[in-house]
Amino acid sequence: MMNLLPSAPWRSSGLVAALCILTLTASTPRAAGAQSPLHPATTMAPGAFSGGVAEGQVSDTPRELSLDQAIARGLQHNLGLLLAQSGETAARGERWQSLAALLPSVSARVTQDREKLNLEAYGLPLPPGEAPLVGPFDVFDARLALDQKLFDRAAQERSKAGRAGLEAARADARDARDLVVLVVTRLYLGVIADGARVEASDAELATARALADLASDQLQAGTVAKIDVLRSKVELEAQRQKRIVAANDLEKDKLALARAIGLSLGQPIDLTDPVPYAAAPAMSLEEAFSEARSRRADLAAAKARLAAARAGLAAARGERFPTLSLKADWGTIGPTASSSLTTYDVGAVLGIPLFLGGRVHGEVLAAEARVHQAEDRLADLEAQVEYEIRGARLDLDAARQRVETAQAARDLADEQLTEARDRFAAGVSGSLEVVQAQQAVAAAHESYIASLYAYNLAKVSLARALGVAEERTAEFLKGNR
Repeated sequence: MMNLLPSAPWRSSGLVAALCILTLTASTPRAAGAQSPLHPATTMAPGAFSGGVAEGQVSDTPRELSLDQAIARGLQHNLGLLLAQSGETAARGERWQSLAALLPSVSARVTQDREKLNLEAYGLPLPPGEAPLVGPFDVFDARLALDQKLFDRAAQERSKAGRAGLEAARADARDARDLVVLVVTRLYLGVIADGARVEASDAELATARALADLASDQLQAGTVAKIDVLRSKVELEAQRQKRIVAANDLEKDKLALARAIGLSLGQPIDLTDPVPYAAAPAMSLEEAFSEARSRRADLAAAKARLAAARAGLAAARGERFPTLSLKADWGTIGPTASSSLTTYDVGAVLGIPLFLGGRVHGEVLAAEARVHQAEDRLADLEAQVEYEIRGARLDLDAARQRVETAQAARDLADEQLTEARDRFAAGVSGSLEVVQAQQAVAAAHESYIASLYAYNLAKVSLARALGVAEERTAEFLKGNR
């Protein structure tokens, strides 16, 4: 940097006229590679939404937990949401950093020096025989300094990019809330399905035990063959194994739910919402697409990142523009504080980039690539939203038909088992018919439980696809309240 006029007096006292300084710069003193925030403020670790920050005392008494309570707790303690909120805070900090280049910088300093100078070192001519040393002497200096950018195109665009990055981080946090609702509800529904399987296993185990006892009694009475007793006992042991697996799955899924909502893993829980079958709200495809476009937070985040990328490109191109700054200081200087005199310095600095070695060209190329990436991500996300809505509606319709069919099959299987048991007790048929009927009942109950779980999960997935999971999950699962 070359100053054509001196910007400040050398240890001078008294008033100094305001100076306008023209500065020609060969390179601008900006941080190379300054970029706009294109990516989420937080990088989610795999499975972040399945974890949580545990809080609360462990009690031996089971904690009753409704679906609304589980969701509310997940929105407080889920790890994925906490990381997203921290990312929003980080983006707010980056926004302030981008603003700093445009805001005035004011500093104050007070110095008290004792100096001894060699005048020959400064090129001052001295009379023959005159000693070149001056001092020691005291210098007191108290001063306020101001540095204010009047025009900086690149800094202005980086500020816009920071604002867009903050908007994207806020949208990420809103989207994380919807994801928490989806994850917690899925886990809650999974525990309910596991509980239904345990209840079905208990009923099937009781039926198998009763059949085994009946077969043993009939063997002693000489009305059935030993093969019927063995067959009934094999079925009994199979049902015991099934009951063990169902109970284990139930406890493991309870642990997964507790972890996602921040409950201590040692705390037993009982779910209080059975979430029975309820029809999903009617909505046309066009209504669904329109609501998703206006409500999906991840779409808003992608649009904000595209705006940030474009501002970053403008900032890179703005490096070629001149900059204009105001620099000033005011204070007192003298041998002591009591004898000091007021001085000031005011100047304008015009910076003109002459040759930057291709740095700006490289930054522009990189920024253009980031804009194209953001545009492609947004276009893909818009297609993904439509795919999710169409897929959720297909799953919803198929699951509804599965529930209706499975319910009818379950009723028929129960009736078939009753008939087979009566025929076996009357000696009309062997135990094979009863065992087959038991297996049909088990398959029918499992099909109904799985189809009901799939139907409820499809409704929650549709709410997520619309971007309204937090507001309307209860409505989708249980009907209007």
